[in-house]
Amino acid sequence: MLKNFIQKGKLINSISSSSSSSSFQSSTFLNNNGFNSGAWVGNRFFSLEQLKKKTKNQKLINWVEEQAKLCKPDNIYICDGSEQEFKKFTDDMVKNGTLIKLNSNRPNSFLARSDPSDVARVESRTYICAKTKEDAGPTNNWIDPNQMKQTLKPLFNGSMKGRTMYVMPFSMGPLGSDISHIGVQVTDSPFVVCNMKIMTRMGDQVLNHIKDNDDFVPCLHSVGAPLEKGKKDSHWPCNPNKYIVHYPEERSIQSFGSGYGGNALLGKKCFSLRIASSMARDGGWLAEHMLILSLTNDKGEKKYIAAAFPSACGKTNLAMANSVLPGYKVQVCGDDIAWMTMRNGQLYAINPEFGFFGVAPGTSASSNPNALAAISKNTLFTNVALTQDNDVWWEGLSSPPQTAIDWLGNEWHPNGEGNNTPAAHPNSRFTAPLSQCPSIDPEWNNPTGVPISAIIFGGRRSSTVPLVYQALNWKHGVFMGASTASELTAAAEGTVGKLRHDPFAMLPFCGYNMGDYFGHWLSMEQKAGSNADKLPKIFYVNWFRKNKSGKFLWPGFGENVRVLKWIFDRCNSTLDTTDGKATQTPIGFVPSNNSIDLNGLEINKSSLKELFSLNKSEWLHDLKSMRQFCQQFGDRLPNEIKNQMDQLENRLNKD
Repeated sequence: MLKNFIQKGKLINSISSSSSSSSFQSSTFLNNNGFNSGAWVGNRFFSLEQLKKKTKNQKLINWVEEQAKLCKPDNIYICDGSEQEFKKFTDDMVKNGTLIKLNSNRPNSFLARSDPSDVARVESRTYICAKTKEDAGPTNNWIDPNQMKQTLKPLFNGSMKGRTMYVMPFSMGPLGSDISHIGVQVTDSPFVVCNMKIMTRMGDQVLNHIKDNDDFVPCLHSVGAPLEKGKKDSHWPCNPNKYIVHYPEERSIQSFGSGYGGNALLGKKCFSLRIASSMARDGGWLAEHMLILSLTNDKGEKKYIAAAFPSACGKTNLAMANSVLPGYKVQVCGDDIAWMTMRNGQLYAINPEFGFFGVAPGTSASSNPNALAAISKNTLFTNVALTQDNDVWWEGLSSPPQTAIDWLGNEWHPNGEGNNTPAAHPNSRFTAPLSQCPSIDPEWNNPTGVPISAIIFGGRRSSTVPLVYQALNWKHGVFMGASTASELTAAAEGTVGKLRHDPFAMLPFCGYNMGDYFGHWLSMEQKAGSNADKLPKIFYVNWFRKNKSGKFLWPGFGENVRVLKWIFDRCNSTLDTTDGKATQTPIGFVPSNNSIDLNGLEINKSSLKELFSLNKSEWLHDLKSMRQFCQQFGDRLPNEIKNQMDQLENRLNKD
């Protein structure tokens, strides 16, 4: 959409390139010499008039005006979500050094390097400001919401001076879906705008959809770096004082100080999980940190599966896997988030996102060829290395280049003298449109959602947990989700390799008391009523088990489809062993001998045996750790979770 600007005292339509260090930088509506020739309109009132022309939702208009008065930007820009707008912003960011344009072999793609202090989610600065500390729960950081607002107000006051406030109306989920929800984010980062265009349905299409009295989730974001007139801007403005704050009862978000992914793209973890989980609890649906994939068997039957893994534990690779089994096909609906609603006992899921925000290191032609195809164009990369021919590289992609520029902007050589840092940051990322994935499922954007037959939980465990096992029933499956534990990754703050409990892979993302969250999952069985047999079967997988030499026992990646096939078949069976494909053990149903299709896979019998071995003492140790973890929830822990722990201990001791 063409935007209005003032030239020679007349109002005309045009596209202008900004000569300042920040896109659509400071300009004045009037100066001592009259109209400022060739400058973008810098009048806040005019921008709001443009917003009023696009929507009659007075709550939205008033909210944007309130944020403008607080943050005091030089300009306000209403994003239309067009390709023309994206090109304008990326061109400007190339000029000011925020982006590096990649070579023509990767068209319309760019590299950004963040500030070294702004590279991951900052869980220690992430808050769930529920009305009471008990409602936020012991696993979340909490400050009284009124106190937090008093803390943040002076930080946001004038935080956008010298910058433009971008207004982004966006939809999480297909427009018109009864599962989707609308948000409006204001930000002073054009880099965030470009990412949000890829990751959400954003712009005029959303404003056209919002009715006069519709609610929306307000999302305020500022990098917290007001720009003084005449001062050169940073290529990655941010503030060492960071806050990512959620108000679950108000359904609102405030983020200050960070320009990195999940801290700044507020439609992602902030809205789609932390706020949405609270909305889902109140509305009787589920907002989950889950991929959605489909598996079609050799007879043409298709089933949809949702799966929860902590970040950087294989979600994207599984979602985009290429099947090694003849006649079987995996297709992806989403690699990170699932919103699920119940219809007659059947859970239907949508992916609320519109793009991939994936971890780059380890992504290769062997691990995830579909991801490589998805990021071949129209992609934003963050904190990967730059090769001599102006392309991107990261550890695990291919053989190292002879030389490169690392994510810090320094010259890098593989195994070079004094070189102790990776070329790409371990949490470096790509942002790419979902539609570019060759294995995209044709129903990925269906507003009705897709029917979920199975739910998988999993984590990174080097011992104890077998390759796959199945829950005995829904309650046991909820317990399996609650007992998920994984080794820490670079996607979160903490010591890499340390084991932590991560229930449902939602520990950093649950927007209310996790004890209540367990109860909400348990309530799905009662909600299904007489149709409870339509609820998804629940499974747990572990691709990462190692032998005593520290080597992985299972090859993973495309070979994981062999496990998915077993899960597929078990979804057609009752919760028992009558199909001959499962054996009941103290922890649940495990594959019976020869029930996993190993044709064409070279794996020795000892490795296979170790993959499914159950060590009673290790399981009792895990159970003890789980009991200790659950103590923090006090009387908010459902009795059924306690019952499941007792029942597991009894089964282990009887075995």
